[in-house]
Amino acid sequence: MSYIAITMRAGAEQSDLLIAQLSVLNYEGFEEQTDALIAYIPETDFDEAALQDILQPQGVTYTKETILPANWNALWESNFEPVQVDDFCGIRADFHPPFDPKPAYEIVITPKMAFGTGHHATTSSMIKLMEDIGFVGKKVFDFGTGTGILAILAEMMGAATADAIDYDEWAVNNTLENITANQMSKVKVWQADRLDAITEKYDILLANINCNILLQFMGDMHGLIQPGGKLLLSGILPTDEENIVAAAVSQGFVKEKRIEKDNWLALQFEVPVP
Repeated sequence: MSYIAITMRAGAEQSDLLIAQLSVLNYEGFEEQTDALIAYIPETDFDEAALQDILQPQGVTYTKETILPANWNALWESNFEPVQVDDFCGIRADFHPPFDPKPAYEIVITPKMAFGTGHHATTSSMIKLMEDIGFVGKKVFDFGTGTGILAILAEMMGAATADAIDYDEWAVNNTLENITANQMSKVKVWQADRLDAITEKYDILLANINCNILLQFMGDMHGLIQPGGKLLLSGILPTDEENIVAAAVSQGFVKEKRIEKDNWLALQFEVPVP
């Protein structure tokens, strides 16, 4: 599958708004640079008229490039630098040397067509929330797993099981590769875009997606979590916080924690014990 890369001239604040708007159009990955934003979308999903409807009113210009699957690894390898979340978790590619000093957990990934390298604030904030939760013996579900980072970290932290889904075939295949690279045995991943067929109950549910998907599936997510279980959400702009919290509370969640980084939010909720 080929991808379209759209490079837009935009500063940090405008990039945040564009990411939120383009996520609704099925753009799957974003690379933020000093004065530009690069957005990636499967060629089959690209709608140039819809893109222009968003960019023209804001006066944003762009260039378009088709990226063939064979070129994807070279693109990511040229841009992907190791990232570390405090001394808790380090994320690197297999062509990088190990971290020194070594963090508590070290994850090796090859991004390929999937997204979620730990560089974006949404992923690193999820990792920060995970740091303060006990995962030993817990059953974990990762909704929209991307590269599998969060599910892999959950197993490293002692989870009994870590089930993961993604609607994108490339993401599922990439997660399988990263499971092998990190020698994980308790992470199970499959392709799906809905939650209503899942009958298992979980102690912790992770969802680093976008606001609209979180709102759409809030009830389904509540139905998957045991009483006393945790829900960790990211991919939320501060302007969407009120709607996300209201939707979560209406389903029976209780808000516990909030992290804000680079104008993105991660929120933690609990399902109360009756």
